[in-house]
Amino acid sequence: MKAFRIVAPGQTEVVDVPLPKLGAGEVLLKVELVGLCGTDLSTYRGKNPLVTLPRIPGHEVAATVERCDSDVPALWKPGMKVTLSPYANCGRCPSCLRSRTNACQFNQTMGVQRDGALTEYVVAPWQKLYGSDKLSFRELALVEPVSVGFHANERGDVSERDVVAVLGCGAIGLGVIAGAVRRKANVIAVDIDNGRLEIARRIGAQHIINSREQDLHQELVKLTSGGPDVIIEAIGLPATFRSAVEEVAFTGRVVYLGYAKEPVSYKTHLFVEKELDIRGSRNALGGFGDVIAMLERGAFPVDAVVTHTVPLTRAGEAMGIWDENPDAVIKIHVEVGYGSSR
Repeated sequence: MKAFRIVAPGQTEVVDVPLPKLGAGEVLLKVELVGLCGTDLSTYRGKNPLVTLPRIPGHEVAATVERCDSDVPALWKPGMKVTLSPYANCGRCPSCLRSRTNACQFNQTMGVQRDGALTEYVVAPWQKLYGSDKLSFRELALVEPVSVGFHANERGDVSERDVVAVLGCGAIGLGVIAGAVRRKANVIAVDIDNGRLEIARRIGAQHIINSREQDLHQELVKLTSGGPDVIIEAIGLPATFRSAVEEVAFTGRVVYLGYAKEPVSYKTHLFVEKELDIRGSRNALGGFGDVIAMLERGAFPVDAVVTHTVPLTRAGEAMGIWDENPDAVIKIHVEVGYGSSR
C-alpha cells in the first residue's frame, strides 16, 4: 500500500509499505482523509524533538471500517465512517494512574513517536474509535484537533463566569474558542490575521483583537476589569508566553497549549504577586463525543478552517508551501482514499 513519509528535513516521498496486520481487538481502517497539524510541520522542518526520521505523519484521521477482528464488539461494522483517538498510553506511569492518560509519560501518538495514518490502511484498537453517520470525512478529520482545544478549556476550568482570551487563531486556537463558547464564556480572540479573526467571530468570539494593528494591553484593559480570568496560549512564541502571564488577571489561570521553540524569559514576580495558576495542556482527554455533537449541529465553520485539500501524491508539495508561507494555511487535508469527498 502507498504511504507518505518524511525522510529528512524538507524531504518527503510516497513509498510502498506492507499492509498492517490485524491483531486481537483491532479494526482495519481504510484511511480516507488526514489532516496535517503544526506538529507535522515541525517534523518536516526537522525541529520536532519528539520525532525520529523517517516518519509517516498523520494523526487527524477520517476513515472507513474495512474489517474487524473477532474480538471487536458487533457495534463496529465494515463500511462505518469513523475517526480515532491517536494516543497510546502505558497505563502505569503517574499520569496514567491519575487517569490523565493524555499526558502519559510514555505517550505514543500516531505520526509522532510512531508512524501515523498517511497510508492507505491503518489498524487501531476498537476502543479508540468514534463513529458518526452524520459527519463528512472532512468533518471527522477535524474532531481530534478541535478536541485538543476543548481539553485546554478543561485545563483552564473555563466557565460562564470567565472572560477568556485566546492567543492564536490557528486550527487549534479556533478549537479552543469553540470550546470556550460552548462553556458560555466571554471570549476574546487575538491574532495578527483579520481573516482568522473573522472566523473566530463566526465561531462565537465576542471580541477580536489584531495584535499587529492594536495594542494588546490597551485593548484588554478596555474589555476587562483587570485582565482576562483565563488566557490560553495557542501559538508557541516566547512573546506570547510572556504576554499570557503579564495580561492575565490577578489570581487568573494561564494555559499553555503551544510549544515555544526557544527558551522563554519571565519576570517571575508576576507568578507570585498575582498568585497565578499556570497549567500545561497536552493532547485531548475525552471530549471527542462533545466535538462530534458540535460538528453534527453545524456549529463550526469547517469550510473556512480547511484552507487546502490535496491528494496523497501532493502532500509533500503542500508541506513545502506551508513551510514557506505559514500564514496562508490554517488546515491542510490530504485525500488518501477515494471516498474522501463524502
